[in-house]
Amino acid sequence: MKAVILAAGQGTRMRPLTDRRPKVMLPIGNKPILEHIIDEAVDAGIQEFVIVCGYMENSIREYFGDGLQKSVSIEYVLQEKQNGTGHAIGCAEDYVDDRFIVLNGDMLISSVQIKNLIDRSEDAVLTAKEVEDPCNFGVICTGGEKVTRIVEKPENPPTNLANAGIYLFPQAIFDHIRRTPESPRGEIEITDSIQMLIDSGASVGYEVFRDVWIDIGRPWDLLTANKHVLFGLEGNIEGEVEPNATLKGEVIVGEGTVIRNGAYIIGPVVIGKDCDIGPNCFIRPSTAIGDNVRIGNAVEIKNCVVMDNTNIGHLSYVGDSVIGQDCNFGAGTKVANLRHDGRTIRVMVKGEKVDSGRRKLGVIMGDDVHTGINTCINVGCVLKTGRCTGLGEIVK
Repeated sequence: MKAVILAAGQGTRMRPLTDRRPKVMLPIGNKPILEHIIDEAVDAGIQEFVIVCGYMENSIREYFGDGLQKSVSIEYVLQEKQNGTGHAIGCAEDYVDDRFIVLNGDMLISSVQIKNLIDRSEDAVLTAKEVEDPCNFGVICTGGEKVTRIVEKPENPPTNLANAGIYLFPQAIFDHIRRTPESPRGEIEITDSIQMLIDSGASVGYEVFRDVWIDIGRPWDLLTANKHVLFGLEGNIEGEVEPNATLKGEVIVGEGTVIRNGAYIIGPVVIGKDCDIGPNCFIRPSTAIGDNVRIGNAVEIKNCVVMDNTNIGHLSYVGDSVIGQDCNFGAGTKVANLRHDGRTIRVMVKGEKVDSGRRKLGVIMGDDVHTGINTCINVGCVLKTGRCTGLGEIVK
């Protein structure tokens, strides 16, 4: 059985992190989201993949190639215009010739859940997740063990089963996709195609996810996904750890990295290749540090994703933050990550303030950002790609 992975979207809600890369190539645990999905699918027994690409497709092709490094087969299809999920799946028609599963390239699920799905015998199977407030999801309506219809974002949800966006489909779904009209927002919605499949008399079941299901839709979701991935890792030291450095718990240190005297690291933490860490820094749990990163003297980092080639200068604090590539923190840069009133932190997403639901959230920083010394960054700030701050600037 093949897996079709949808990876064409621009990830506009993730900006500025997606200014220079597709969302599926954002790192968690120092590997792209898409690589985690492929690994889980391989563990479930899938060896053939079709990746539907679009935005900045070359970065995906260059990283994964033909898949032989992972002993799998990867084919690519270009969705030139992002015209809805149904259209994206339809682009893969010439690449599959049997039943197939559809995975989203920006969603973490486990190999067990994928295996359960591919073992089902119905014509098609939808996945669902029980949620407290289904109003913001497509809601699956059921009759016994079958799906009867899908209702998009209903005011009065008939069930608490949100559509989890992972599918097992027969070849017949392509006929229905071709006949699916555009929705009011101008897209080919796969839920409309599925309803046509149901109405045709096909047997459509559902699988309720009770394990991992992390939808990475907004920048702070990277922190949730990163924490989940890190807590499943085992420590491994390939670089150099100087005698008076302290590593506790599961810590991964990449080749060519030096952990200098006085560094204190509490796992789970992953540190990439060719990094220079310390001396006398404090790295706290749930932190992923990419390749060629410099963490200076007396720096404290907690629950962060720090991407490649970034330099966090001495006397700085960074907590609950996502830091892009090629950034430079001037000495004494401080990132606030907790409101004094204890309320959840709101973040600007696509020009609107959005409640992150998190009590602790620092900065979302694009690539190539440079801060002047003693910069202070308030909670929930978004720094655009290429932004520079001045000496002692307060970023609100």
